[in-house]
Amino acid sequence: MCDTLVALRGSTADGITLFGKNSDREPNEAQVLEYYPRMKHDEESVKCTYIEVPQVKETYAVLISRPFWMWGAEMGVNEHGVAIGNEAVFTKEPYSRTGLTGMDMLRLALERSRNADEALQVILNLLEQYGQGGNCGYTHEMYYHNSFIIADPEEAWVLETSGKYWAAKKVRDVYSISNALTISGEWDKAHPRLVDHAVEKGWCRKGEFTFSECYSDWFYTRMSRGRERRKFTMKLLREGAGRLDFRYFAKMLRSHVDGDKWKPSRGSMKDICMHAGGLTRPSQTAGSYIGELHRKAAIHWFTATSVPCLSAYKPVFIEAGLPDLGANPGGRFNPEALWWKHERFHRKILCSYRYHAQEVRRKMENLEEELVEEVKKLRRLYLSRKASKEDLFRFTSEAFAKAEEILEESYREAKKGLCLNPFFAYYWWKVNWQAGLTI
Repeated sequence: MCDTLVALRGSTADGITLFGKNSDREPNEAQVLEYYPRMKHDEESVKCTYIEVPQVKETYAVLISRPFWMWGAEMGVNEHGVAIGNEAVFTKEPYSRTGLTGMDMLRLALERSRNADEALQVILNLLEQYGQGGNCGYTHEMYYHNSFIIADPEEAWVLETSGKYWAAKKVRDVYSISNALTISGEWDKAHPRLVDHAVEKGWCRKGEFTFSECYSDWFYTRMSRGRERRKFTMKLLREGAGRLDFRYFAKMLRSHVDGDKWKPSRGSMKDICMHAGGLTRPSQTAGSYIGELHRKAAIHWFTATSVPCLSAYKPVFIEAGLPDLGANPGGRFNPEALWWKHERFHRKILCSYRYHAQEVRRKMENLEEELVEEVKKLRRLYLSRKASKEDLFRFTSEAFAKAEEILEESYREAKKGLCLNPFFAYYWWKVNWQAGLTI
C-alpha cells in the first residue's frame, strides 16, 4: 500500500510545487533507484513488464524508483520536472490478466511528457489502447487498478481509474491519495461513459452518482485502510498550508499512528511509514521520495532505502545523475546493495526499535539539516553558472556516503532485542529465511 502527496506553489513555504510518495511493497521486494539519460531510439517497440508497446523516437531523462522485477516504476521524475506517483485502488471492474501495469504507464509517461497535462494524456492514451492489468504481486498474485498524482512545477492532476473508466481532477492547492478512490461527483475530465456504465451495472442511480462510491470495491478498499491514511495526510497538508517544505513532507512520510509510543510489532495499515508485520500487514515502505519541483535545477530527495523513519533523504539533481549505489538489489540479501544494507539494519532492531530509532533518526535528520542548507547554496551557484554538473554530482555522492556511514555505525552499535510477540517474530524469521538473511 502507498501514499502520494502534492502541494502547489500557493501552499508551500518557498512558493514551489512539492511532491512526495512512500512506495509500499512486500518486505523482500527491493526497490531500485535508477537514472536514465535522454535517449534516441531506433527500435520499434519497448518491452514493459508484460506487454510491448511502440517506442517513441526520443525519451526524456528520468529518475525512477521501481520494484526490482518490474520494468515500470512506483515513482519518479523527469528532466522537465514532471513527477508521478501511483497507488493501487480496488474497484468493481474486473481485473485483466495482462496489459500495462500502473507502474508501466507511470514510467512511459515520464519518458514521453514535458508537463503534467501531457503526462495525463499519455496515460489516458495508453489506458485506452492497451488497458491496464497483469499481476503486480511479487511472491503472490495481486491485481488492482491505479490512481495517480501527476505534478510539474506549475500544476498537478489526480487521475483515478477503474478498468478503462476514469476521472481526472485538477489540484487547486493540496491533495493526497492512498489506496482508495477519492474523486466524488466533481471532476474536470472523465471517460465519456463513466456515469452511464455504473448506472447500467446497477452500482448507483444517475442522480446519485459519485465515482468513489459507485466504483469502489468495499471489502478491499476497507482492508487497505487507504481512506484513513488519506484523511490523516490531508489533515496535515491543510494544517501546514503556507508552511509546507521538505522538512514538513519528510515528517509526514515518516509518520506512525501511535507517534513516539509506536513500535513495529504494533504497527498498522494506518501508518504512513509502514513496516510489515504479517497477514494483515504484508507490505512496508520500500522507498520514499520528496521532490522540490523548481522550474530549473529541481531538487529530488530519495531515500533509496526502506522505511523512511530510519532513512536519510539524499538530494539528487537530474542534470547530474546518480552516484554508484552498489549492486542492484534483488529479492535476496546482497551485502553489496545499499537497499539491503539498510534493510539488514532495520530488521536487526525490529524488536529493539524504541531503544535505537530515536538516536538513528536524530543523526539522519541532522545530516538532512546540513544538506538542506548546503543544497540551496549549491543550486544558486549552479543557476548562476558558478557551479558545474560535476559539483552537483559530487555533492550527491558525498550525501549518500555520509548517510551510509551513519547506517554502518548504527548497525554495529545496535542490539537485536527480544520479540515478545511470537507471531511477529515467526513472521520475520520466515521473511529473513526467504531472503537468505541472517541477522
